[in-house]
Amino acid sequence: MIPALLIENTTPETPARARLTTIQAADLPPHDTQVTVGWSSLNYKDALAITGRGAVVRTFPMVPGIDLAGRVMVAPDAGPPVASDVLATGFGLGERHWGGLAAMARVRHEWLLPVPPDLTPRRAMALGTAGLTAMLCVMALEFNGVSPDSGPVIVSGASGGVGSIAVVLLSRLGFQVTAMTGRPQEADALRRLGATDIVARAEFDRAPRPLEAARWAGAIDVSGGRVLASLCAGLQPGGTVAACGLAQSMDFPASVAPFILRGVTLAGIDSVMCPPVRRAAAWSRLAALMPADMLDTLTTEITLPEVIDAAHALLDGKLRGRIVVRVA
Repeated sequence: MIPALLIENTTPETPARARLTTIQAADLPPHDTQVTVGWSSLNYKDALAITGRGAVVRTFPMVPGIDLAGRVMVAPDAGPPVASDVLATGFGLGERHWGGLAAMARVRHEWLLPVPPDLTPRRAMALGTAGLTAMLCVMALEFNGVSPDSGPVIVSGASGGVGSIAVVLLSRLGFQVTAMTGRPQEADALRRLGATDIVARAEFDRAPRPLEAARWAGAIDVSGGRVLASLCAGLQPGGTVAACGLAQSMDFPASVAPFILRGVTLAGIDSVMCPPVRRAAAWSRLAALMPADMLDTLTTEITLPEVIDAAHALLDGKLRGRIVVRVA
C-alpha cells in the first residue's frame, strides 16, 4: 500500500476534497517510468487544488503535487537509469496527471531530469517549481538585455517561494534588488537574502496611471492585476517585466503607454511546459547559484499528513519561503 494524498470530487456541485489515504501500484497511471518518491513540495497551485479554492484539477481522483524527486525503479531504454535520482516539475503533474504527493509515481520519462550533482533530492524540492520559475524569470531579464549595470530590479511577492528565491538569485548575480512585500515584518529577512530596498505592496495595489516615474530596469512579478500594471508603468525605457503568477488577479488593467512610449517588454514565463533544454539549463544555473545554507533558511519541512493543514495556512498568508514535503 502506498501512502498518498488524494483529491476527490464526488459530484459537480460539491467542492473537491483532499484526504490522506493509501493507493495501490495498480492504481497509478499507465506511464512508462516508475519512481519511488522521497520528496515533494507545497506550491501555491498545490494549495489551491488541495483546499478546493481554485479550479486546478482537471480530472478526478487526483494525486496533487506539481513537483517530485525520487529514485527510478522502472524505466524504458530511452529513460533515465534505474536507481538514479531524478526530479520532475510541471507537465500537468497534480492537474491532469497524478503528481508527487504519494510515495510512488508513474510518469513519462521525458518529464524527468537528473537531480543536479550539486543538489540533494530534498534541496531540489526546496527549489522545485518555485526555483525553476524564478530562474526562468532571471533568464528572461538577461535575454532582454537587463543587467546589473542597467539599474535596480524589483521583485513582487518577495516573501513567497518564487519571490524569495528570485531575490537571492538576482543578488548573487550582482543586481540591486528591491523587494515588494505585504508583510513588513519580513523586511530584515529579505535584506538577509540580498534585497537592498523594501517597498510595501500597498504602494502598487491601486489603479495605475498610464506611466509612473521610471524607477526600475526590470521586474519579476508573481501577482498580476494592478501590481503588474503598476510595475509596467514604472519601468525605465527598454525595461522588462517577467510575469509568472496571478496571486492577486488574472486581470491586467494596464495602458499600452509603457510598451509604445518606453519600449517596455512584458515577458510571460511558463514553467509548466518549458522545453527540456531550457529547463535543464535553468536547473544547472540554480544548482550553481543558490547557496545551500541560504536555501535551507528559506525551507520548512513537513510530512505528508501535515500537507492539508499547511495548504490552508499557505493560502491564508501564514507561511513564507518554501515548504518541502517528506513523502516517504
